[in-house]
Amino acid sequence: MTDTNLARFRAAVAGALAHLESRRQEVNDLNVFPVADGDTGDNMALTLRAVLDELDRLEATAGPRTIDEIGRDEIVQSVARAALLGARGNSGVILSQLIRGAAEELASRPGQLVDAPLIGAALAKAADRAYSSVREPAEGTILTVAREMAHKIMTDVAHTVGDPRIAPDTSASAQDAAIAQALERAVSAGQDSVKRGPDLLEVLREAGVVDAGGYGLTIMFAGLVAALRGDEPPQLDHHAPARVSHPEHSSGTYRFCTNFAVTGEGLSAARFIAPLERLGDSVLVVGDARTLKVHVHTDEPERATAVFEGTGEVSRLDIADMRAQTAARDERVVTVAGAQQNGAADIGAPVREPARAGGANGAGPARCRAVAVGNGAGLAEMFRELGVHTLDGGPTLNPSTYDLLAAVHDVPAEEVVVLPNSANVIMAAEHAARLSDKEVLVAPTTSQQAGLAAALALAPDRSVEENARALTHAIGRVRTGAVAPAARDDPQGRFRRGDAVGFVDDEVLAWGTPRETLRAVVAQLSNGDGDVAAELVSVLAGADAPLGLDAVEGMAGPSVEFELRSGGQSAYWWLLAAE
Repeated sequence: MTDTNLARFRAAVAGALAHLESRRQEVNDLNVFPVADGDTGDNMALTLRAVLDELDRLEATAGPRTIDEIGRDEIVQSVARAALLGARGNSGVILSQLIRGAAEELASRPGQLVDAPLIGAALAKAADRAYSSVREPAEGTILTVAREMAHKIMTDVAHTVGDPRIAPDTSASAQDAAIAQALERAVSAGQDSVKRGPDLLEVLREAGVVDAGGYGLTIMFAGLVAALRGDEPPQLDHHAPARVSHPEHSSGTYRFCTNFAVTGEGLSAARFIAPLERLGDSVLVVGDARTLKVHVHTDEPERATAVFEGTGEVSRLDIADMRAQTAARDERVVTVAGAQQNGAADIGAPVREPARAGGANGAGPARCRAVAVGNGAGLAEMFRELGVHTLDGGPTLNPSTYDLLAAVHDVPAEEVVVLPNSANVIMAAEHAARLSDKEVLVAPTTSQQAGLAAALALAPDRSVEENARALTHAIGRVRTGAVAPAARDDPQGRFRRGDAVGFVDDEVLAWGTPRETLRAVVAQLSNGDGDVAAELVSVLAGADAPLGLDAVEGMAGPSVEFELRSGGQSAYWWLLAAE
């Protein structure tokens, strides 16, 4: 560029990301190939965000130096690696390869001005690298769109459309205008290519959609044009969500979309493809001799990572539950279709997205959110009311590490606090935190009622470290209790199987009939701890509680606020908390 500084480059990338974010959900709802997991927009945005973060890091350390003073090779390696490590899902990995190919072409011509011929060559190199990263490239997808956009720019250059050459003394604004003009024609060609996709790929035609990745790519380039001009992006058609009757396609037997990085020495992508294909499908292994990014759909994420034992270090593990994603996308599609049928919306109008089952209620992007392990419909709803994603741990609250990783993936934030809500879950949660691609911390909650108290202290705009401290402080102000039927006779002869047993802070306090045992636990919690009296006692009734909520009313003293709700949990008749 005539004024080759990172700030201009960053502004262009930021424009692409901003426009993609504005249509991110629309891209998600088009996603049917290779698997209808509804996350293409998310994955492309996260990949581009990783590039932007790396540019911020470079800009902070480079100061006023130009791109050529820093060294194009250094920038390319940094940006390409950031895109690779930040990539998630099939679409994110392919986008990372497009970015790498384009960056390598730009780096191969030090000192050359960035103009239409160089952009065309870079996009052509990007398409070539992306095609080579996929074992069975499919036409009608993002690959086709990238290739045809590059072809349009090169054809225009050959016919000198718009006088694409830029002189060394061209001003920065004139250079930006010339590049924007070339890219706008490429966007138009890309949009035509997107529309032809269903003619080339039967899966798209059956679902009544265009390719999500290809559409996302045109959105990104439209955002680039807007950033270069300082104006609105070129108009792009909106597309209706997929009508999917059998959404899983080639991964109908696999549940987890698994992504991770491998770092080491002398790595070879080809060596690992066959063993991964024995575990699942949609396999992508890309990178170089020191860093690989792996993507596979499988039911056994632990076996996929084990393929690399002894050859490199596995990190940035990200696991998405594709069945949950598909259900969430289908819920959105039904809502949009219903709104359109009732005249409430059209394709181009925004439709409020309903809360996802198990997700944060109305939660948009935030810096930090939480995921809670729980059991019971009422408890899940309480967590959702607090903006907390829930993972059903079953009656024993015992999810696997990979269930936890999938839940962390589904939280709409890049920093996550895990509320394990059981002492037995803490170790698995800490293991998931170490493996996760996100920044994850585990709060020491050992019961669901303590988890609810902690969730009240969560602030989405705070960092995960700040939230973890706040949640830990909140837990320290809570005493917990429970009443449950005895699973077996007491060796000390205090109670028999089926009798009510009451606990306060995990210590057996009372036993006998449900009413008297619950009354004893409520009294102990109401009296507080030492010199500190309780201000509030909450009681959460289980699915099989032998007393109705009205029978529990009034058990606390007049000086204590008493809150009764249905938790719906399986293992305990009542869960209690005193603050």
